[in-house]
Amino acid sequence: MLGSGLDSVQEARRLLASAVTDRSSMPARYAEDPEELQELRAAAQSLDDFATGIARMEKDVGAPMDDFEGAQGSLALPVVGTVLRPYQEPDAAGVSRPGWIIATAPAALVQTPWPATIRYRGPFLDYGNVMIVEPARGYLMIFAGLSQVFGEVGDVLAANDPVGLMGGAEAPAQEFGSQFVADAAQGADAGRSETLYLELRQGNETLDPADWFVLNPVVEPQQD
Repeated sequence: MLGSGLDSVQEARRLLASAVTDRSSMPARYAEDPEELQELRAAAQSLDDFATGIARMEKDVGAPMDDFEGAQGSLALPVVGTVLRPYQEPDAAGVSRPGWIIATAPAALVQTPWPATIRYRGPFLDYGNVMIVEPARGYLMIFAGLSQVFGEVGDVLAANDPVGLMGGAEAPAQEFGSQFVADAAQGADAGRSETLYLELRQGNETLDPADWFVLNPVVEPQQD
């Protein structure tokens, strides 16, 4: 039963990736990355520089009008995973980042937790593929470390729309057996070999995702 379910999930993910790749809802001027965006990417020395420059760029498509600020403290994580390193917590080398490092399973699906406009998607420095979306005017949400990214600059996404996939490969259905049971018994980060970097910005300032995202959502009991 588990193997059959995994087969269905993998096929659904393949069809999803194909459908998103074929999507063509972007405005005409976004058929290619604007020259200004290309120049900004080439000149930026850090993710902070790049995000600050994007925030200042003029654009044809505005941010969604939903009450993003009213959603503070209730956003779902963009991917199923575990926060390995919180906001500004130094790693073993003493390097701290103004965002979260989230451990995920290989090939995990990453979704935008709020309606948002794509402001950038593609490779950047050593971050792998980066997706930068604008959930509200003055705010940017950054996902870095993806293997694949979906959509084009200018696309307006609904909440829970896919923005990309993490790297690595899922085990084929025939291997979905004893190791899965062992990993499930361990819990925590078992089997989560990929890492997604999540950053939230308002203007030139970074925000602590802990103030915006729910790590353990409460499941309401069903009514009879």
